[in-house]
Amino acid sequence: MAGRDDLVFVALGGVAEIGMNLALYGYGSGRNRSWLAVDMGVAFGHEEYLPGVDAVLPDIDFLLERKDRLHGIAITHAHEDHYGALFDFWPKLEAPVFMTPFAAALMEAKQAGEPSAPKVPVQIVKQRETVSAGPFEIEYIPVSHSIPEPNALAIRTPAGTVLHTGDWKLDPAPGIGLATDDDRLAALGEEGVLALVSDSTNAIRDGVSPSEGEVAVTLERLIAEAPERVAVTTFASNVARLKAVAAAAHRAGRDVVVIGRALHRALDVARELGYLDGLPEFLDQDAFANLQRNKVVALMTGSQGEPRAALSRIASGDHRAVKLAPGDRVIFSCRTIPGNERAVNTIINALVDLGAEIVTDRDGLVHTSGHPRRDELRQLYDWIKPEVVVPVHGEALHLHEQAKVARSSGIPRVVEARNGHLVRLAPGPAEIIDTVRHGRLYRDGRLLVSHESSGVADRRRLGFAGIVSVSIVLSDSGDVLEDPKVALLGLPESDGEGEMLSAIAEDAVDDALDGLPKRRRRDADEVRRAVRRAVRGEIDAAWGKKTQTVVHVTHVSD
Repeated sequence: MAGRDDLVFVALGGVAEIGMNLALYGYGSGRNRSWLAVDMGVAFGHEEYLPGVDAVLPDIDFLLERKDRLHGIAITHAHEDHYGALFDFWPKLEAPVFMTPFAAALMEAKQAGEPSAPKVPVQIVKQRETVSAGPFEIEYIPVSHSIPEPNALAIRTPAGTVLHTGDWKLDPAPGIGLATDDDRLAALGEEGVLALVSDSTNAIRDGVSPSEGEVAVTLERLIAEAPERVAVTTFASNVARLKAVAAAAHRAGRDVVVIGRALHRALDVARELGYLDGLPEFLDQDAFANLQRNKVVALMTGSQGEPRAALSRIASGDHRAVKLAPGDRVIFSCRTIPGNERAVNTIINALVDLGAEIVTDRDGLVHTSGHPRRDELRQLYDWIKPEVVVPVHGEALHLHEQAKVARSSGIPRVVEARNGHLVRLAPGPAEIIDTVRHGRLYRDGRLLVSHESSGVADRRRLGFAGIVSVSIVLSDSGDVLEDPKVALLGLPESDGEGEMLSAIAEDAVDDALDGLPKRRRRDADEVRRAVRRAVRGEIDAAWGKKTQTVVHVTHVSD
């Protein structure tokens, strides 16, 4: 019936991809529909594919057109892929932002380190509390994940209740904070849940994810048994893991040195909120050189091969305060994010050349995922008893595998949506009813640009075949007034016969100009086309690659 109120879901990011999470829930009809945003995250561009791009963000034009009816932005937890776009988007949206204390404090610390970042006002919501935003009532339900204070959101509307899980797993010993509140989830199921919108990242794996408590036991043994220094690299936000390392170091009689700004920021916030009570103060990197080799554990950034992070500089011998020596043990307490394998392996090989002993998750339980495997999904379905499951947070394979698990578990309706799909959850059977505008933006230095205007495609071409720049000065009548200037960037110096490519390019310019009658040299566009074609052809013949060629033509009055 036209004009009826319905409940809809649409993801602008985070579906059929990892990262960049931004989900929208709408209640009402047509242009009068009220909206709630859940999370506002980024993804990180790989240099190989997106050279120079700092982060990838969802296109929010659809939301901007409806910002007068956006009642709130609810952040599930403080990972960058869930809240990292707030600085970019909040000034355009200016909607109330709901966060738990850890997420709010971490964002404030991040803002203090970025002078240009806007001040985002936040309404603090403690776990197990409920807030209202327009027609939406949002309950923050504790779950386990690899960061303090992660939450699933029970979103109540007049059309029914949705459980949006955020990132979660089942972990009886999460190391910090509250475990997944299974009693509350079961009670929610008894109240009745219309739809479950759930994390799919580990849906390809059977069983149950290992506990942080099990990882802590392994780390304690590795630290206690190490004959020399121990270095541990992990995600800075995984405070439970950092606490486990620090506690193990303390019991082994070792001091903990913290290396890396992101680690300092997360640990400072965690200590301020009481998550590190009982642990000694950490030491700064300048203390490292003065400690006995068997009396130190170094916590450091760089687990993903980031070139400017501490571990990369240590591996290459460029760190001013920290050096590793043969016999030191380096523990990678993390997983390698797909796409980072080459960078991580480069660092590992450099550490091996230094004589370090490398320990990864291939050698023991030094890492566990923060996402649910199939048995955990089945347990959640059993508690929640949803009428509808919408898999999110994962690539296409992950989404499809959760859909299979849901169907085999007897869920009445499963909707396999993608970014931009408008899913009607109620009334009537859940289904995709429309597609809305969506896409990607690139954070590039101080700019936020679309793919089309980013210049990234040209950068990739430049990275493959370099560029030749030609400058030509002609009279209005077509005479060459001075020798053309040719500059090469990113090309080899010479061809296989030893001839300089710069000389080949200069000859190609001269031949192209000589081949154009004076009357045709009066046309700057024709000169550019002829010279560009000649230079590209000669370089290709000599090198086997067609370089980018830019020709500047200036006409001077006779």
